[in-house]
This record gives sequence, structure tokens and C-alpha cells, in this order.
Amino acid sequence: MEIKGRFDHFNINVTNLDKSIEFYNKALGLKEVRRKESSTGAFILVYLGDGVTQFSLELTWLKDHTQPYELGENESHLCIRVAGDYDQIREYHREMGCIAYENHDMGLYFINDPDDYWIEVLPVK
Repeated sequence: MEIKGRFDHFNINVTNLDKSIEFYNKALGLKEVRRKESSTGAFILVYLGDGVTQFSLELTWLKDHTQPYELGENESHLCIRVAGDYDQIREYHREMGCIAYENHDMGLYFINDPDDYWIEVLPVK
């Protein structure tokens, strides 16, 4: 059997939904495309899209999880390609104070969101 999967979304849990939505919009231009709220108020799922692909970033807010998430040594990350002047975008992220790591030899950098998840930023090729 040959299975042909396709990417749909990537999920991260967040402690402050509004702050995270604002960050992803301001830093990467991602916009809310849909939302699902529990009838009991236990959780809210917000899907952010890039307006180009069908792939989305799912932000999960859990009412009863008020402490910061322990990311440990989890080195998984999301990668976003940005159009435009890559150096200018990097400077914008520097001004935002969200650059977590730069690798000049490889020509890439990472930003971190309000919950300290890392997002690799690369230029569109």
C-alpha cells in the first residue's frame, strides 16, 4: 500500500492566546483562519494561516494550564520562509527582541514566540 499524506497543520500549546496571535501576526504575518471553542470553556483552538498555502499553525489554549510549558530539550521547530529583504526582516525581528539564535555561516536565524517556541526564518528562494 502506498499512502500519500499531505501536511495540514502543526500544533503548539500557548499560555496567552491573544499574545500569541498578536506575535505570529506581527512577526510573520500569520492570520487567524478559523477557531474552535469548547462548549465548557476548557480549551480554544486557533488556526493561523499564511494566506498562500493550506498549511496552518494550530494554537491550543487550555483553561486549566496556567503555568509555562516545559519545553525541555525539545529541538523541534517550525520553519517559515519570508518574502522580501531578508536582512531587513531580520533587523525587524531584532528590534522586536525575539531573535533567539543566529547562524551566520548557514545564513539563518530563529525567533522565539511568547511561550519560547523557536521558529526558523529563511528567505523564499
